[in-house]
Amino acid sequence: MLYVVGTGSGSRGGMTIDAEQAILNSDLIVGYTKYVELLREHFPEKKYFSTGMKQERERVEAALAEAADKTVSLICSGDPQLYGMAGLAFELSANYPGTEIKVIAGVTAAFSGGAVLGSPLTHDFAVISLSDLLTPMEKIRKRLECAAECDLTIVLYNPSSKSRADYLKNACDIILKYRPGDTVCGYVKNIGRDGEESRILTLAELRDTPVDMFTTVYVGNSETKIIGGKMITPRGYKNV
Repeated sequence: MLYVVGTGSGSRGGMTIDAEQAILNSDLIVGYTKYVELLREHFPEKKYFSTGMKQERERVEAALAEAADKTVSLICSGDPQLYGMAGLAFELSANYPGTEIKVIAGVTAAFSGGAVLGSPLTHDFAVISLSDLLTPMEKIRKRLECAAECDLTIVLYNPSSKSRADYLKNACDIILKYRPGDTVCGYVKNIGRDGEESRILTLAELRDTPVDMFTTVYVGNSETKIIGGKMITPRGYKNV
């Protein structure tokens, strides 16, 4: 059995009961090095195997191979379907016909970070990764244009890194073509972990704000507002 497990933001409190049970039932935990380190704090007795960045295929192949005769958890931060390993596990599963795969949903950063800020995702929204490692930048720009034009709240994953320091700034420039500079925005760093940091700010301020790969960014729609110091996107219940 191969469980593909979403572990949430990394804290024990952000993990679902199903995720914890899958890990407890597993003989081996496989994952990205950073997420294995976070999980080891909570389950030190477990056996682990990890790989680094850009070794996703090797990681999944190892998990599938080990699952031939044992129970394995392939862990992903947040939810394993959203930029996680669930899809790849199914894609590669044809080479391991005897292995059953079960996906265990997790709380993705969009929601756990949104809860820190208030309730920015009460209405329709889009989640877009700014990483062009697997997606051409031309396609990312187009998705940003469309999401901004149709007034969706936008959640940005992977907003910046050492080699992509200007990606968030460029994304904000695209969105500013459709939304005013005083649009309510927010970000959360290290969600649910030591050093968690959050801020609510304007789109104009966000454009020049330094962030990193462990930051989730929120760009409000035309109705997003600040209520009691929190970022809120109404759905319209108050008007019914």
